[in-house]
Amino acid sequence: MTRVALLERLKELQQMPKFQNRDIRTISAMMSIEALAKHVEVCEAAAGASSREASNA
Repeated sequence: MTRVALLERLKELQQMPKFQNRDIRTISAMMSIEALAKHVEVCEAAAGASSREASNA
C-alpha cells in the first residue's frame, strides 16, 4: 500500500468519535512506511473495538 493510501485511511480514522479529540495524524510525518502501516492497523483495531462497544450499549 502506498503512503498516500495509508494517510487517506488515517484521515478517515481521525473523523471517528474515538479519535476526534486526539491527533493521530501529525506523527505520521516522521514515520517510515512500515511504521505508518502499523499505526493505521492499530488505530483501525481501536476504532473497531470502540464501534463494537457502542453497538452493544
